[in-house]
Amino acid sequence: MPESPYTVSDVMTHTVVAVGSEAPFKEVVELLDQWKVSALPVLAGEGRVVGVVSEADLLAKEEFRDTEEGDAADRAKAGAVTAGELMSAPAVTVHANASVAEAARIMARRHVKRLPVVDGVGLLQGVVSRSDLLKVFLRDDQEIAAEIRRGVLTQMPVTRPLTVEVTEGVVTLGGVLPDRMLVPVVARAVRAVEGVVDVRLDLSHR
Repeated sequence: MPESPYTVSDVMTHTVVAVGSEAPFKEVVELLDQWKVSALPVLAGEGRVVGVVSEADLLAKEEFRDTEEGDAADRAKAGAVTAGELMSAPAVTVHANASVAEAARIMARRHVKRLPVVDGVGLLQGVVSRSDLLKVFLRDDQEIAAEIRRGVLTQMPVTRPLTVEVTEGVVTLGGVLPDRMLVPVVARAVRAVEGVVDVRLDLSHR
């Protein structure tokens, strides 16, 4: 895979199960169980993502089965029989060229576990999940160290090479910097490398 920043296209799942808006309730439940996923994109036309139906959407039927509680939207979902009636719309999506960090921020802000990946006109290209985003932490320590030396430290105004050691994703930097103001700059740049778990500094400065 390419050097940082990793994009959604580097980690997403390309083979995706999806449903049309007319898919019946029971079919949606069966697909979620069969594919062991928590949500499905809902498609219209040639594959444009118009919504997402999740386990939470489906549970409204059980939650409000024998009660008049809940707002109009809750009661509507409780009475829904198709994916189009159940789905949350518009769908929260992400583009394939978005960074992994951007996808993680969208998931956190919108409280979702999976994001349909779409192209410029909204056609489905794949799905990225929380577990997909964590793949960056499977990078080999040597690969991370090589990227830091080649892609980060060569861009820094250092007069002497810094040492880089990576163990289980934890980076230790050693050496001398020409200015103490560079310490947080170097640390921030190294921390931005995909797969870095933490940064420890053993740096001195003139």
